[in-house]
Amino acid sequence: MTPVKECADKQILEPCSLNNFTYQVDPYMGCQHYCYYCYVLNSTKFDWTKEIRIHNDFAGQLEQELDRIEPQKIYMGYNSDPYQPCEKEYQQTRQALQLFKEKGFSAGILTKSDLVLRDIDLLQEMDDASVSLSAAFLDNQVREQFEADTIDTNIRIEALMKLKEAGIKTSALLCPVIPHITDVYELIDKLAPCTDVIWIYALSILDKSETSWINLRNILKIHYPHKYDEIESAVFSKDHPYWTELRDELYNTKNDQKLNLNIHV
Repeated sequence: MTPVKECADKQILEPCSLNNFTYQVDPYMGCQHYCYYCYVLNSTKFDWTKEIRIHNDFAGQLEQELDRIEPQKIYMGYNSDPYQPCEKEYQQTRQALQLFKEKGFSAGILTKSDLVLRDIDLLQEMDDASVSLSAAFLDNQVREQFEADTIDTNIRIEALMKLKEAGIKTSALLCPVIPHITDVYELIDKLAPCTDVIWIYALSILDKSETSWINLRNILKIHYPHKYDEIESAVFSKDHPYWTELRDELYNTKNDQKLNLNIHV
């Protein structure tokens, strides 16, 4: 497991660009899941394969920062997974949730881990707490090619159902849709019964010099050489026929099955 190191203090509460959120909290700097397509890899300032960083006094500093703002819903999971493997030991996400509960805040969480089930007790005591699970691959062999250090997608789906049964708002992030690889419709069928909404996002890479594309390019050339050119052309063209056809089919699925799909492809 990637080592975890304390770092100099930096702001914990950061501005959030997502709709309906003003602030976000990342309990960890870096992510042990190290999904090869992750957009954050393009801007990170240190190597996540060598270390993950934590604050010297996470709970103490976060408490002081929360005391400066009005109680509200805080986003967790924008720059790193709050339930990455080291959370089992360091429990900084749980510390944050405890502070949120005590001070009248709530949380909107995005994760790829079923460890979130551990904190159902805290989430149930918050107003409007919500959890979204991210998934893009049902085939474990394929998943391991692109995000080797994550758990089986079916285990994530089971976790979503348990959260929903516990009365917590649930959603899914079907992302990234990698052309000709992601099991879009199979995932929708599995996610729909346990979510209030499914957000569907295409793989977004703007430049071939980005770390995420360099990672993916290497994977595609090794495992999908016969599909490489087709995938590459779709990734770098929003008007590619793959996206046009997928978009039309998704809207038909949404209307025919009366599903709450939020489509961004």
